[in-house]
Amino acid sequence: MADRLSTTEDALLALDTTHHPNHVGTVDVFRPGPGGLDHDRLLRLVRDRLDYVPRYRMRVRHVPFGLAAPVWVEDDHFDLSFHVRRSAVPRPGSMEQLREFVGRVMARRLDHSRPLWEMYLVEGLEDDRFAIITKTHQLLVDGQDHVDIGQVLLDEVPGAGELREPGWEPRPEPSSTDLLVQTALETVRDPLSVLATVRRGVTAALGTAVTVGEAVGGIGGAVGAVAADLMTGSRPPSNSPLTGVVSEQRRFASAVVPLSELKALRVAHQCTINDVVLAILTGALRSWLQARGDGRVPSTLTACVPMSVIDEDGTPSSLGSRVAPHLMPLPVGEPNALMRLHQVTHGTKAHKDTGRAVGARSIVDIAGFAPTTLHNLGVRVAGQVMRRQHDLLITNVPGPQQPRYVDDATLVASYPVLPLTAGHILTIGVTSYDGEVFVGLNGDRDRASDLDVLAQSVEESRAELAATVEQARSTRTPTRRRRSGPTPPRPA
Repeated sequence: MADRLSTTEDALLALDTTHHPNHVGTVDVFRPGPGGLDHDRLLRLVRDRLDYVPRYRMRVRHVPFGLAAPVWVEDDHFDLSFHVRRSAVPRPGSMEQLREFVGRVMARRLDHSRPLWEMYLVEGLEDDRFAIITKTHQLLVDGQDHVDIGQVLLDEVPGAGELREPGWEPRPEPSSTDLLVQTALETVRDPLSVLATVRRGVTAALGTAVTVGEAVGGIGGAVGAVAADLMTGSRPPSNSPLTGVVSEQRRFASAVVPLSELKALRVAHQCTINDVVLAILTGALRSWLQARGDGRVPSTLTACVPMSVIDEDGTPSSLGSRVAPHLMPLPVGEPNALMRLHQVTHGTKAHKDTGRAVGARSIVDIAGFAPTTLHNLGVRVAGQVMRRQHDLLITNVPGPQQPRYVDDATLVASYPVLPLTAGHILTIGVTSYDGEVFVGLNGDRDRASDLDVLAQSVEESRAELAATVEQARSTRTPTRRRRSGPTPPRPA
């Protein structure tokens, strides 16, 4: 029996439009090893790892006449070379050329008639480096039974594991008659379940769309009327400088921050790494907005910041630990960097009643390279608050602090690329790995044409906040050291 899409999955599929492609990306940059890595070698490696991510060989099949939610079926015409592609930038390729390529790739919606993912091997970067870019639809990842392919592609040691000969054979795809019979049987067992699934899925999807026409597509009648009603509560703040009509094109920028500086700030100001990251981004957003044409800088921006949390009596054991979306005020109107950090810290502490945050050490101990999966989960759960007004989405995921490898090539940088949510022109993803913090900025190509300025502002905001470390050390009251040795006798 075919596995039917859940309500959430059905909604995610309906949300995937040409203006708002619903995939999450990763840009991994590698330093080559002695053996090198060509396209054929990458194909063999990916083919070997697909056994760990079986949904990457499945496609979505619609039930005839739309009588029920779509189902997952194994693609009996699966072509790995279609999904794993080869490209190049003119040698010696710069990071700017790579970022331009990323923007074009991420703008294109995935082919719904095939498994919903793509991978690009980009050669020609300076110093003989290369990049692997992945695009994964949110349908493929749930953090429990299904993880991102990036989590199983990277190894802890170079050249790990022998590549096996492919042994997978697809199961026969169900015919249209089979799907109709399955739907009929489900309807007999529970007459309301199938229709309720479709209704809930469409309702959830339409409730987060920007325009009725884009979200509804070919759906009309009563559903279209429901969509019109749902639009009223789904729009982002109308006066926000980070919202507006989004085009089909994207622009990507990036920044790098030393993790050691964030740790020093954490110690100096008794906060968390996440607090420091959000404070740096707040300062960068402030500078960026000041430099723009209208110079509008509101007192605060509201960010949707998904966080991995556990119940007070629970322990995180897998990526299935609860990921909860939080709405965080970012004080972009505050001119003082240290005050911005204090206000951000106060805001994150206010969310303690929703669950205890999972520590970075617990997350990085999860098998594989978990950030790729966790960014996907963060985007997915952010949909839970899409009908509540916010200005942008930010995910911050800690990764391993030891090198990771594809074959014998060393991963040297990993930038997340989050999709633009309805009506928003900017998303920010952050991944820490091997002593560095990598910031991926994804924006609308027209509305965020100066995204490189925001990337530079991240560096300036980091430097401004880092200058407060010595100030905190100099103003800290020294602790009086107790005298060692025996206590002197009291006078008679």
